[in-house]
Amino acid sequence: MLSVFRNFFKSKVGIVVTLAFLGIIAFAFASADVSNTGTFGGVAGGNRVAVVGGEKISSADLARAANSSLDNVRQDNPTISMPVFLQQGGLGQVLDQMIDRSAIGGFAEKYGLRAGANLVNSEIIAIPAFRGANGNFDENAYRQAIAARGLSDSLVRQDLGDGLLAKQILVPASFGAVMPDKFVSRYASLLKEQRKGSIGIVPSAAFAPKTAPTEKQVQDFYAASRGDYIRPERRVIRFASFGADSISGSLEPTAREISANYEANREKYAARETRGFSQLIVPTQQAANAIRSRVQSGGSLEAAAREAGLAVAAIGPFDRQQLSGQASAAVAQAAFAAARGTVAAPARSGLGWHVIRVDSVDKTAGRNLDQARSEILTTLREEKRRTALADLSASIEERLEEGESLVDVAKELGIELQTTRPITGNGLVYGSQNETAPEILGPVLQTAFQMEEGEPQLAEVARGETFMIFEASDITPSAAAPLKEIRQQVVAGWRLAEGSKAARAAADRILKRMQAGSTIAQATAAEKIKLPPVDPINLSREQLAATGQVPPPLALLFSMAEGTAKKLEAPRNGGWFIVDLNDIVAGTISKDDPIFRQAKRDLGITTGREYAEQLRIAMREEMGVERNQPAIEAVRKQLSGEN
Repeated sequence: MLSVFRNFFKSKVGIVVTLAFLGIIAFAFASADVSNTGTFGGVAGGNRVAVVGGEKISSADLARAANSSLDNVRQDNPTISMPVFLQQGGLGQVLDQMIDRSAIGGFAEKYGLRAGANLVNSEIIAIPAFRGANGNFDENAYRQAIAARGLSDSLVRQDLGDGLLAKQILVPASFGAVMPDKFVSRYASLLKEQRKGSIGIVPSAAFAPKTAPTEKQVQDFYAASRGDYIRPERRVIRFASFGADSISGSLEPTAREISANYEANREKYAARETRGFSQLIVPTQQAANAIRSRVQSGGSLEAAAREAGLAVAAIGPFDRQQLSGQASAAVAQAAFAAARGTVAAPARSGLGWHVIRVDSVDKTAGRNLDQARSEILTTLREEKRRTALADLSASIEERLEEGESLVDVAKELGIELQTTRPITGNGLVYGSQNETAPEILGPVLQTAFQMEEGEPQLAEVARGETFMIFEASDITPSAAAPLKEIRQQVVAGWRLAEGSKAARAAADRILKRMQAGSTIAQATAAEKIKLPPVDPINLSREQLAATGQVPPPLALLFSMAEGTAKKLEAPRNGGWFIVDLNDIVAGTISKDDPIFRQAKRDLGITTGREYAEQLRIAMREEMGVERNQPAIEAVRKQLSGEN
């Protein structure tokens, strides 16, 4: 309901508090997907991209952070490439984050704030990538992880420390912000507002040139809009899967193995008695005896418990050993000595005196070796299969690491090596709309798009069941498509771009006629080229919010002044919208309305963020920031592969 209301308070770039609570490095480790990018020392313009106070930000740090940020974006958008990331302003955003972090760190140091070693240690311990097999922090895992990414312990600690300082400074600035009720009422009432108007469209296609463009026009348009024609990275993946059918040798257990298993698990096949109970625990033996006497006199355990202000609990079924572990040996002895339906003699555990009624008795006869043979055979076969598969996969992995080719390994195993068509990071076959990579590649697809070409790997795709050997080949990096391959598409784009210019002129003419007194319908009909009919609009903000994602023309309609008309460019040179707002019916809201309460909370959060944003800007100004634009541009070129 309040999505429109929230969007109303966002600026063009969004109100973002760039805290980086755990820093870019910690953020990247938490996503467990940081690429090792090397360094960019000595780029043009110097190896520093910015200086904040007295702290320098190197080009190597900026490149590393950009790659980490791209890896994180790929969690939601697997096909995004570095050129697209750069085109969307990703490098500038990453540098802004690094500058903010340095400014906060310098400001904190200047005024005596600190993030001690113990506090930083606690953050390191909490990062999942640094945990061992037992789930606890592992020093070796930590060292190996940061070394694999070209990071040092001091760099990680500094970055985490800066993130902790950001918490200390910015969180208190934003916490507890509250907007006055009058202010909240003014803006919350906007959601009850009703607006009437019209929206027309001047499509570019209607004004697109009919004649073909010159070669120079095509070349110039392609150069100016190159970023619109970037193709995603695609790879060919060769793979082969194997399981138990690839195991050589017999998996059939021997008589000796069957006998040994039976002896090792003799208790499992012994006669067994389990019982289900209803239990009541009281603090004294006297109370326990009194309750037992009432039950033996014809009452129920539940009634006796209610009289004592207690409740009966059902437990089990347990065998004697299990109950002994749950309570005590004395309790188990008493419970297994009583007959079904009776209350056992009270016995004591660490919790108190147990009054137990035996509700059920289930006796299982013991089994000799012949009777258990079938079950043991099944168990041993499965164990042998798992062990043989683990040994086989370990052997294959070792051979791959020693440089043996995927073809040779697959041939020796007698398994079919399959080759995909070029696929993208989201699993789609490149150039198709719906065709996807084989389903079995799903668990390894992300890895396949991170590995080097011609370096096969082994992966377990179904735990204990199926393994896969695979490699990436024919890697085509993300880049703008060559003009000769997409010429028709570029020409179509040029036509729309030129048509958009003429459509804009037509939109200006329509607005001029409306200013002279014509209605939007009359002004549109006056054009020589026939345009689509105008759509009348009569909506409240509540109705608008219910539509989900708000179309830009409607968003403009709800931000204009009454009695005005504006033009709005459609995306991808699609044309121009004419938005005409005729009437605004103001809404009213009471403090009891749930929307008012929600708006008050949202405005408080937004205000807090604004306080933190202003403090962040002030810290930047106090510390002083200098940017080295040539070095920043050199990093951009390095990342995009331009040199």
